[in-house]
Amino acid sequence: MCKEPKIDDATQEPENCKDRLAWVECLPAPNISCRLSNGTQFKFSGEEVGFNKSVPCRNVSGYSYKVAVALSLFLGWIGADRFYLGYPALGLLKFCTVGFCGIGSLVDFMLISMQIVGPSDGSDYIVDYYGARLTRLSITNETYRRTQLSP
Repeated sequence: MCKEPKIDDATQEPENCKDRLAWVECLPAPNISCRLSNGTQFKFSGEEVGFNKSVPCRNVSGYSYKVAVALSLFLGWIGADRFYLGYPALGLLKFCTVGFCGIGSLVDFMLISMQIVGPSDGSDYIVDYYGARLTRLSITNETYRRTQLSP
């Protein structure tokens, strides 16, 4: 039986998240015996930790999804959303052009809402709940399947 990860209230991610993985303690069933590397036999009672299991988590650094969407919706025409996410050059360009005459504000609102544009440091948004989330799939050299031509 593996324990549930401890969730940080501020980030809604496991507290010990590093490199997109968090480790949780697991307890073997009672009366399970294991042979250790030094040859000794160990019998678990069901109370002690036997091994750890990795749980995927997201790297967050303080950027709220709700704040980013609200800034994009209400102040996107002056570039506040891009300044908040760490893109000052695009924020200044949107400010000087009044959100690219409104078209850039609309496009940015859609991109931020769909989480295509995220924080500039590469972290993920803080979302207000712990649980299932959308993940963006992309085609890379590891995921692309080539079809072979028959000779």
